[in-house]
Amino acid sequence: MRVVIPGGTGQIGTLLARVFHRDGHEVVVLGRSATHATWRVARWDIEKIGDWAREFDGADVVINLAGRSVNCRYNAKHREEILQSRVASTRVVGQAIAGARRPPATWLQASTATIYAHRYDAPNDEDSGILGGTEADTPETWRFSIEVATAWERILDEAIVHGTRKIKLRSAVVLSPDRGGIFDTILSLVRRGLGGTAGDGRQYVSWIHEEDFVRAIYWLLDRRDMDGPVNLASPNPLPNRDFMATLRQAWGTSVGLPASRWMLELGALIMGTETELILKSRRVLPGRLTRHGFTFRFPDWPNAARDLCDQWKTLRLRGQAG
Repeated sequence: MRVVIPGGTGQIGTLLARVFHRDGHEVVVLGRSATHATWRVARWDIEKIGDWAREFDGADVVINLAGRSVNCRYNAKHREEILQSRVASTRVVGQAIAGARRPPATWLQASTATIYAHRYDAPNDEDSGILGGTEADTPETWRFSIEVATAWERILDEAIVHGTRKIKLRSAVVLSPDRGGIFDTILSLVRRGLGGTAGDGRQYVSWIHEEDFVRAIYWLLDRRDMDGPVNLASPNPLPNRDFMATLRQAWGTSVGLPASRWMLELGALIMGTETELILKSRRVLPGRLTRHGFTFRFPDWPNAARDLCDQWKTLRLRGQAG
């Protein structure tokens, strides 16, 4: 296959590019600047069509992951950058696909499981899930995330790309042992004895192991009858208190200092980020994946946590040996 990944220089893009390249596929990553990689990286402009659009001609799949990092404080400047980077890049990707002589068969568009409501009472799948934004007593910054997610998907819906099916990847937190990733960050707390319950610990954590994430992408490429929103998440989300306890057990420690809500808010302010990732309850189920026969290799957190910890240790030992 020929795989084009706009915005593919981050953790998820690198994960996908690495696996596709390893499996013998031609990979082209589109980035704002040139970077070194074992696959080809081309420069592009998220604001307007340019020579980079030729990369779409004859491609089998386009996986658009472009968007400014949300690991920041949601001030006015950052909000504008977060929203516009997603809207503009999705719009221009649609224009490039529409203008291709041989357009890709599939357009996988990044979205997020954050689009669903903050709730404890029931899980959210693609058919019965409640979209967020109207919950009572939720921070205004959480509503901004919903606005971004819905705008992101709306631009995809508006794109006219005849012959190209469109899939919205409503991804939960993708966990891999790579340095600087979300799992690496969470594990660093556990290793320092700080990986206890966050807030009241009732909030659900929706997650997916990197291997199942990649396998689901491959599976979606083979399922020509699938389009629209697809939740990429483990079938077994669990409350934060259980998620962290299981991770501590997998790492081999019983100590984990809890953090109250005000402590998390203060820490986020100091670190220049937001608490939404930690405190919002994301109880998301992969309804369409499981209903259509996808099987998870890591459906449960205990096995996934042990595997990720083992991989993390192996990668760090290799790094020390190198």
